[in-house]
Amino acid sequence: MIIEVSHLKKRYGSLLAVDDLSFSVEKGEVFGLLGPNGSGKTTAINCMLSLLSYESGDIKIFGKEMRPDAYDIKKDIGVVMQNVAIFPELSVYENIDYFCGLYITDKKTRKTLVEEAIAFTGLHDFRKFLPRKLSGGLLRRLNIACGIAHKPKLIFLDEPTVAVDPQSRNKILEGILALRDRGSTIVYTSHYMEEVETICSRILILDKGKAVATGTKEQLKAMISLGMKITFDAQDLTREQLQGLEALPGITEVQQKGSVISLKSKEENGSLERILAYLKDQNIAYNNIHSEMPTLNDVFLEITGKELRD
Repeated sequence: MIIEVSHLKKRYGSLLAVDDLSFSVEKGEVFGLLGPNGSGKTTAINCMLSLLSYESGDIKIFGKEMRPDAYDIKKDIGVVMQNVAIFPELSVYENIDYFCGLYITDKKTRKTLVEEAIAFTGLHDFRKFLPRKLSGGLLRRLNIACGIAHKPKLIFLDEPTVAVDPQSRNKILEGILALRDRGSTIVYTSHYMEEVETICSRILILDKGKAVATGTKEQLKAMISLGMKITFDAQDLTREQLQGLEALPGITEVQQKGSVISLKSKEENGSLERILAYLKDQNIAYNNIHSEMPTLNDVFLEITGKELRD
């Protein structure tokens, strides 16, 4: 195991920010840490990094107890926080070189690593630029380059794609998967559920400092009552026809908003065929029919009762 957290508790006065939290992260994972604002994500990360003291619990990184002075562990950790942390008076190259130098003292080795980080994040054309001349997406990529230049075994990425354009977001996500492929283990937080679905192998959902659900995206989706969602457009359905749809096997709910009919099914297979057969039998004209499985946002909303972007 790369990370082992056991029964972690952290208080701020009377507020229990992290409440008996236990989880583990395996080597080579992109591990998603999700939760609404105030759920304890950042506090948990800071405890794992020994930036915060805590009341009770155990934290092991790389199989060793994590402590504030555990520099043998920290040298193999990279941290990229949500707020861009760079020096505005230094160029792109100089920023990466400085942060890499915190871990790598040999100048020749450091130069090679800095060049690799620049190439990895696609910043070659901007190496002499000052940060103020960079776009938001490029600043995020610089922030990542500063955190990963020393080739850490474990990387914490806290919302690295906030407020960037779609092209830069895709570049960053591709980079995260490339980091995984070259051997890094990654703890990833985000409020963008589509990102988490794309890159995370397992996900932990926090709420009020507690772990409320853990698993793969498929396992999390299986935890909730919402199955397939089917919608179509149809005009002038009678009350009896709507009741007929609701009576079909597997259908748990039918809603009508104007001409849009939405149905929820607890089954993944069979419901759509039965609905189509019913519409044909009732001579109901319809169009724009489609089905979709629940998303991670659906899971999060049902488990916590909150939108992730709270």
